[in-house]
Amino acid sequence: MRSASCLSVLGMAVMLGFWVNGSVGESICGAYAPGDIVIGILSSVHTDIKDLQPWILPDTSACINFDLVTFVQFLASIHTIEMINDSGFLPGLQLGYLMCDPCGHATKAVQCVEQMLSINGSLTVLSDYSNFCPTVKAFLGERYSETSIPVARLLSLHKIPQVACTSSAATLSNKLRYTSFFRVIPSSKYQAQALAKLIRHFNWDWIGVVSLDDDYGKDIYEQFMPHAEKQKICTEFHEVIPNYNNVKQRIQEVADIIRNATARVVVLFLRIHHVEMLFEEMIKTNTSRTWITSIPWSMSRFLMKMKGINKVGDIIGTTFITGKIPGFEDYLQNLRPRPGARNDLIMEYKQMRFNCSQQSQHTSPLACNMTDPQEANDDYLLQAVDVTEAYSQRVAVYAVAHAMKKLLQCNDTACSGDTNFMPYELLHILRKVNFTLDNQTYKFNENGDFDDGYDIMMWKKNGDERITEVVGKYLIKTGDVEIYKYKIPWTNTTVPLSKCSTPCPPGTEKNIYYISCCYNCTNCSEGYYSDEWDQLVCKQCPEGFWSLPGSRECQKWSIWFLEWSAAYSIVVMIGTVIGALLLVFSFIFYILHREKPIIKGILFISCLMKFGLMVSFGGEILFLGSPNIHLCRAQQTMYGLGFTLCVSCILVKALHIFLELMSSNPAKQRQLRKFDKPFVIIGILTASQALICIFWMIFDPVDVEEKQSKTQLLTLNRLCTQGFMYGFGAMHVYIALLAVVCFGLAFKGRDEETDPIVFSMLIHLFAWLCFIPVFITQYESRPIVQISGIMVSNYGVIFCHFTPKWFKILSEKAETLKAGKATVAPLTIDSDSGVISNFTSGSRESTHSIPQSRFSFAESEPSNWDIGSLHLSEASIASFRRRRQRSWRSRRLRPTSWNPTIRSL
Repeated sequence: MRSASCLSVLGMAVMLGFWVNGSVGESICGAYAPGDIVIGILSSVHTDIKDLQPWILPDTSACINFDLVTFVQFLASIHTIEMINDSGFLPGLQLGYLMCDPCGHATKAVQCVEQMLSINGSLTVLSDYSNFCPTVKAFLGERYSETSIPVARLLSLHKIPQVACTSSAATLSNKLRYTSFFRVIPSSKYQAQALAKLIRHFNWDWIGVVSLDDDYGKDIYEQFMPHAEKQKICTEFHEVIPNYNNVKQRIQEVADIIRNATARVVVLFLRIHHVEMLFEEMIKTNTSRTWITSIPWSMSRFLMKMKGINKVGDIIGTTFITGKIPGFEDYLQNLRPRPGARNDLIMEYKQMRFNCSQQSQHTSPLACNMTDPQEANDDYLLQAVDVTEAYSQRVAVYAVAHAMKKLLQCNDTACSGDTNFMPYELLHILRKVNFTLDNQTYKFNENGDFDDGYDIMMWKKNGDERITEVVGKYLIKTGDVEIYKYKIPWTNTTVPLSKCSTPCPPGTEKNIYYISCCYNCTNCSEGYYSDEWDQLVCKQCPEGFWSLPGSRECQKWSIWFLEWSAAYSIVVMIGTVIGALLLVFSFIFYILHREKPIIKGILFISCLMKFGLMVSFGGEILFLGSPNIHLCRAQQTMYGLGFTLCVSCILVKALHIFLELMSSNPAKQRQLRKFDKPFVIIGILTASQALICIFWMIFDPVDVEEKQSKTQLLTLNRLCTQGFMYGFGAMHVYIALLAVVCFGLAFKGRDEETDPIVFSMLIHLFAWLCFIPVFITQYESRPIVQISGIMVSNYGVIFCHFTPKWFKILSEKAETLKAGKATVAPLTIDSDSGVISNFTSGSRESTHSIPQSRFSFAESEPSNWDIGSLHLSEASIASFRRRRQRSWRSRRLRPTSWNPTIRSL
């Protein structure tokens, strides 16, 4: 009988290529590679079927919703098979594979198996399947227990081994019903036990449960409840979500139940896309809970990257033990079928990823630049999926390969056994196989399961996303949960509270529901408090007081502003006083030396500059102390008008020098003299700034606001606002434009006379360019930034414009006194001092000549400004030109000469 059955193998092998490429095969088979021994792969790369309700014929259905997690797991199986072939693990033999996508539905999974086992499109019915010899010798999959269970029933009839990597339903451990089913993970009964002990470890005894209406959801819930009761855990609610119909509506109802429930811990026995829809509902209302994961979604990168995932709360649960597959990451980054193999799913993925015309959430930003999507590759799968989760696929393939190696009696060079073996022969060896992979020993227990245990994972926040970290283990052999507490970053730094019938401490309120002997304690909201045990409702904080969530008392707001006693305020006051004293000293000094040529022509303009700077310094003082709307208005307008007045005076000086140097033609000078109207210019420029300030205060007024500090708890920052920043920006831009014009005019005719203008304007512009980014980004530091900018600008003007003149005048006096005291010989010429002395018999007459080199400072030529109009006369201009030429000629002829005039601005 065995030989007769095996005769069909040859015919089936011949027809395999036609069958795979035939019309039926194309709709069923997603990937194929030839080999001496063929392994069937069931993998729900698509999670749903389009138009499920009118679906009648399975082979006419269209699968939708491409699942990257299952796709990567499927690729891990293919990669492992190819690595086994390349390594010569089965000498002289090649493993082939045939893959079918059940789309997450049990009926379609059965259809896939029938097609793989069929001969010439039909499945042979035998009275005794122990001698059934199909081409496919073993099956890998399926992902979901819902689809694995009917497949396991069918394959148990044919005695063909099936090895699953994620189907954990406890019923599959029943070897009387599922004879040929194996899995490289523990049964869900251990998962239920692990979850119950995990919940008890954190003293949570008041929870909610949401499960899926499929074989896995029903099974895990039935397994979980006895363990939960044993651990004295109460369940407030248990909600079931359908697997197919009215899913979204039901999830919305469940979301409302969770929001209104007192349980702060919710266990989810769901698939990934159901959890996604539930979390979306939670995020809409910023509902935060502690979520307990189950295996199907515990490692989902897709969920970890959901928008707003950090709003849902803490997430912790169990997952299968994971690992790294050698070479798999490189394989995913260079994805393409091997020669002789066909993989429609890789083609579909690349079309989805790199085809510009098929936009989806997985489409690459560079898709439209790709000429051939099938040749493109990137590392997207590594980013979107946790590839370590696919490690169980590697273990499953090697479990089958080790069993085959033993069955075929392989040594290092060849396999002597017959490749057309009966599947039940492989089944018997698989039950007893014991192998080592990646320094870890594996074997199936009497139920065909692995009993290595679980990793306990915590979803940690990573920016706007989540990442997983192992924070503990559950060992099946000991039945204990081991938690690494130092690795768990709870949202509020402490373990969340979810208990039944526990007294509510101060800072919480009691919510009583119609649940036997149970009530819930919730933290008081921000702005509310409770100062007694078991308080029904939190009290609202009185006006002027506030509290953080969960407070037992309210605290008075701490108001922050630049206090007079603060260190920075003291520095500002000292700087302002010093600046004001320098201005007063400069004013007195200029009055006392008003007849000096260096001052005489610019006395009034300099006084206006000092007045503007004094107003600007006064505005700085108004930034200190508790602000009010009047101070806010005054501080801005005083600086704006004061410094504008100062810069306008500097601009008049720069314009005067610029016009003077424009042309030596008297006729042209008369034309240029029309623009040299200093007081008109100063008045217009200052009045323009005044109009800006007036419009600012009317249409975009400043105000005082108290805003909660981002750096200090329970602190309000009392600051002046600048409205919508339009007026504030216009004021500063206007000053900056004046400064740029001053700089441009002075730089155009640059010499020693214009250096003070150039440097003072550079200091102002550079200071504000440095402070503007800080002003924009650091809201709480705005007063300090603006004060610093004003201080630097004011001192820049003082040290560039006034200080040099003090030094020049004082230096002249010192030189004059020194020359007057010197005793020299009759008619002695000292070339160094420039002193000429003439002695007679009865008397001594001395004439002192100050060398010109002693006065070669900036602004050392005479000014021809008329105090009334500050216009240049033609005579003075011509005289200035002649004197300037004679002065240079005399310098070439004599080492020193006496210049009776001093030029100044």
